Formats: sequence, structure tokens, C-alpha cells
Amino acid sequence: MSPKGRVRRSEAGFTLAEVLLAAVIITIAFVALLSVIPYSTSAVQGGNQTSTATFLANQKMEEAKNIPWTSTPDNDCLGVSANPTSAPTVPAGKSCTLGAVNVASGGALTWFADQSSTAITGFNGYSRTTRITDCGVTACAGITDSGMRVVTVAVTFQPLTSTTTAAAAKTVTVSMILAQR
Repeated sequence: MSPKGRVRRSEAGFTLAEVLLAAVIITIAFVALLSVIPYSTSAVQGGNQTSTATFLANQKMEEAKNIPWTSTPDNDCLGVSANPTSAPTVPAGKSCTLGAVNVASGGALTWFADQSSTAITGFNGYSRTTRITDCGVTACAGITDSGMRVVTVAVTFQPLTSTTTAAAAKTVTVSMILAQR
């Protein structure tokens, strides 16, 4: 303040124009931040769905690793897929005994049946397929050995999007080579 009680121009504070300009700049910054939220939420959700699909694929892989496939005694509960679109069955001339379950040659192995988007308990929207290839018939990663098989598990889901358009289904695929025990 000046000696006579008057306010000098340099001590008056902000002008109306300065305040309005600052408000406009802050508003533009907030609008820019708000427009990013749907996309970032979609990205986080997509990562969550991909992690869940990977978990479900690995879960089935663990089941496959624990299924008996032995030469002595001859017990083949792992099975082989007849083609890339069919679930595994017990190979010709073989049988499967898993606990109280006995499956004859050519029989379907229910533990590797295709699972629809409502079949996996607690994971609606995720479907899972298991395919098993005999490395003695079709070379697997350069390996030709009837005592080896490739287990491939594919989990498919419909990703959420930040827009109203539906995204294409995504598939997570996990493969592993198993040896007969």
C-alpha cells in the first residue's frame, strides 16, 4: 500500500483477464485428462483379460502334465487330436485308466473336451480348446519321436473396448512338449 492508503497497480493482484485465461487453460488441461480415462481403463481391462486367459491356458497345461501317459503299464490318458479342430481321443490300440474312469481306444477324453464361453466355472466369456499332436506322426519343432507330444491350449475371449464398436475376439495360445513317462 502507498503511504496515503491507496493501492498501487503493482499490488492490486490479478486482473479479470488473467483469471479468465488461467481458468481456460486449467479447463483445457482437465478435458484432455478426462478424454484419456476411457482408453486407459480399456487398456487396464485388456491386460486383465489377457492375464486371465493366460492363467486358464496354464491351468489346462498343468492338468495335461499330470495326466498319465505311460508305456509300462500302457496307459494313454493324454490322447491325440485326429486333426487341428478335434479334441483329443485315446489313440488306436490304446486305453486309458484314470482313477475309476476307463476309456477304450477312440474314446473321448472328457477332461480335454472343448469348453464354451459358459463352461469354465467362474470365468464366463472365456472358451478353451486343447489340441494334442503326436510328434511321431507330425514333426513337432523339429522333433520326430512317438514318445513326445505337443499340447496346445487356446483360450479365446471378447475384449472390452472404450468405444461402442465390438472388438475382434482375442486368443491366447500356450504350447508345451510332453514326453511319455
